[in-house]
Amino acid sequence: MEIRGNNTFNIDSWFEKTKEGNILVSYKGDITSDIITALVEKSENIFIENPEISHLKKISFHIVVECLQNLFHHGLSFEEGKPKFGTYLLLFSENTLKIVTGNFIPPEKVQLISDRINQINSMSKDELKTLYKLILNNDEFSEKGGGGLGLIDIARKTGSKLIYEFLPVDEKVLFYILKINII
Repeated sequence: MEIRGNNTFNIDSWFEKTKEGNILVSYKGDITSDIITALVEKSENIFIENPEISHLKKISFHIVVECLQNLFHHGLSFEEGKPKFGTYLLLFSENTLKIVTGNFIPPEKVQLISDRINQINSMSKDELKTLYKLILNNDEFSEKGGGGLGLIDIARKTGSKLIYEFLPVDEKVLFYILKINII
């Protein structure tokens, strides 16, 4: 688990710094079902229009949808009835497709998220498959309905470790960043 920073987090400077390589899709703002639909469509078109990544379409498209759904379901809204905020980047660099998402979370979620990702990262592909089936068969779902299935599925499909960090915004909010590499 990594929490770093000095409580001077600036979303705009982080977002600009994170844009490395060939930027295919870049979004920062409210996360609504309409925005997710638009980002999914835009991402799908990127796979169709770019032959250098078209072979990654099937696996990547599923992961893009999962990541965007995570922003929608697990982000933090600062005002009742207002949309959640999130960031989404789809990048291509050094023969690797990179998906980077970010959203605000309360501090009490940090341990749960880091424990789950560390558990996933420590498992083999076969162990991930077994865990996935175990959660499905035991109806072991969270209040949001997933039980961590999305992260497990992402790790299974990419074969890559999930990279994450938490940047403090203030004493009540952190910015959670998830990076996924697809080779």
